[in-house]
Amino acid sequence: MVDYDDNYDDDFVSKTQLKREAEALQQLGQDLLGLTKAELAKIPMDEDLEYAFALAHKIKGKHEAYRRQVQYIGKLMRSRDPEPLQEALDRIRNKHNQATAEFHKLEQLRDQLLTGGNDALQAALAEHPALAEEMQRLRQLIRQAAKEQKENKPPKSARELFKLLRSALEV
Repeated sequence: MVDYDDNYDDDFVSKTQLKREAEALQQLGQDLLGLTKAELAKIPMDEDLEYAFALAHKIKGKHEAYRRQVQYIGKLMRSRDPEPLQEALDRIRNKHNQATAEFHKLEQLRDQLLTGGNDALQAALAEHPALAEEMQRLRQLIRQAAKEQKENKPPKSARELFKLLRSALEV
């Protein structure tokens, strides 16, 4: 009787697993291709990979050539450590997500100021002391925005209020 446990190789990787890893690296390459040139410049990569990405950006309109170039980028990435590339991509994406979250917070603050009256203004001042410098302008924009809303006019003052909040809280 043959004992298969003795012949088992711990380093064995199935062909399917190798294909999955190659596809994951190719997907990482496609994600990196989706970045702007300025964002791509922040990604740590060697000259060969930089050239491959630059060429892919040049031939983006030519479908078959672009597909082959993406395949080539995937091949290049198999011989490199993908961790630094993935970390840099995650940092870039996280900056975008953070900016979106900040934008939504400012929108919520503006809406609270428009609907909450003086209590909401006092709460906003307590939470963001930098707004105290703009107190008179805040009150004026809140009144104008309420008037515009009542008269069904475009929300010009609400937009100005948002801009004022953004500039005052960006510090």
